[in-house]
Amino acid sequence: MSIFEAIILGIVQGISEFLPISSSGHLILLHQFFGIDKGAFTFDIVVHLGTLVAVIIYFRHDIWALIKNPFQKLTGLLIIGTIPAVIAGFFLRNVIEDNFRTGIWLAAAFTLTGVLLLIADRLTKGKKEERDITWFDALFIGCCQALAIPPGISRSGTTITGGLARGLNRETAARFSFLLAIIAIFGAGVLEAYQEISRGAEANIAAIGVMPIIVGFVVALVVGYLSIGLLLKLLKACNLKYFSFYLWGLALLLFADWMIFNRFF
Repeated sequence: MSIFEAIILGIVQGISEFLPISSSGHLILLHQFFGIDKGAFTFDIVVHLGTLVAVIIYFRHDIWALIKNPFQKLTGLLIIGTIPAVIAGFFLRNVIEDNFRTGIWLAAAFTLTGVLLLIADRLTKGKKEERDITWFDALFIGCCQALAIPPGISRSGTTITGGLARGLNRETAARFSFLLAIIAIFGAGVLEAYQEISRGAEANIAAIGVMPIIVGFVVALVVGYLSIGLLLKLLKACNLKYFSFYLWGLALLLFADWMIFNRFF
């Protein structure tokens, strides 16, 4: 992998992890575009960890408040919200890896995410703040997060839409979504890193190169940090529908590629 490719992948990961357009779906597309095969999964783990560090830094005060007082309602809500994704990931992970990485699936997933974002953009009347979140609200948002395990479906898109559907105001829905993301990205990263080490990650690291890995991590961290602030501003402006248009355009290109060239990846 070249440094240029690592920079592009890091930028895309940093943008798409938090903006509601699916980082995993975009990384799959770029791997196909650049012809990256050997070590691609290892590199994805690294750049996901870069965005994990970004969200931890951005919400460091919230995290520190939870560490100082772990026995509070928000801690329980985050645990409840994480359970559905853990269960779904445990039972469906291998199925997803084997069957949900094709071009036609990504086109369908991008289309679905676009629909969810359009719905979210119309949900403007929520008034619930953090203190008003119920256990069922957390479970519902957690189920929405579980829907985003397959690539192409945005985690932030589903969880924010779920929060708005339960009556949370936009700022609270986004904040709860990002705090859930910390747990989800960390858990998935640890599991995937363990699996890669078990399979022999040294060969994949050698195939990619140490410098591209470092560059990808740093770029994903910096761009991811900036993307969080951008999404929070966009939520206040109610402009999520523009992401829908982008995703539908991308899906249309993938559908056209499938129909004309019959390519599935």
